[in-house]
Amino acid sequence: MAASASIIPSNATATAKFRATSTAATTPLSPPSVLKFPSISPNYPSTKPLISHSALPHFQHKPLSAVTPPNASSTPPPTATASTFHGVCYVVGDNLDTDQIIPAEYLTLVPSNPEEYKKLGSYALIGLPSSYQTRFVEPGQFKSNYSIVIGGDNFGCGSSREHAPVALGAAGVAAVVAESYARIFFRNSVATGEIYPLESEGRLCEECRTGDVVTIEVADNKLINHTTGKEYKLKPIGDAGPVIEAGGIFAYARKTGMIPA
Repeated sequence: MAASASIIPSNATATAKFRATSTAATTPLSPPSVLKFPSISPNYPSTKPLISHSALPHFQHKPLSAVTPPNASSTPPPTATASTFHGVCYVVGDNLDTDQIIPAEYLTLVPSNPEEYKKLGSYALIGLPSSYQTRFVEPGQFKSNYSIVIGGDNFGCGSSREHAPVALGAAGVAAVVAESYARIFFRNSVATGEIYPLESEGRLCEECRTGDVVTIEVADNKLINHTTGKEYKLKPIGDAGPVIEAGGIFAYARKTGMIPA
């Protein structure tokens, strides 16, 4: 009993406060009629991706369209459809790595900045060795005269920089036709939507020459070299044609397993 008495307040005032508190604690609370939550400002900062589709409309997936060769003013291009590429090609060999496509010193350029995106195009393929006597982009220019790049095996190997396909797209490249691709380059090409990576059945890098005028017929899986008059088969893309024409190359790549779902 002594222990129990020790927890009871010794004066009347303290006892009254204790009882009032105990009574309030047992009184049920009525729910509020309106619940108000703090509003979030529409200007609340958010993390921006490296490539801003909203800032640069040209970062949307490019539709397949005709690419006009440099001398189009004097020679009209062939009729083009929604699944046709046409232009002058630039030919490279095997194992073209991303350092040759865009050297590391230019990776500070931010593609979401329109001016820096433009500069990236001027540096595309500037890392090629001196054995390539023809410049891909002329000094002082931002766009290349070559809208189609033809390569050999393992195109785009090396580091995983997404600047590589972005630089080619900024320079005006619409499509690359290679014997095979480094997986990460293919993935970055699809993810950025800058270029369309197509595969050849043979070594077109030994059949074509820089400056040849070519047409890629996606629906017929072929490349036509108008300069030599020869045609070459491309690897079939199955039912990807309508998907690509709708701007869904990313979905097609996932469907075919080129990139994980």
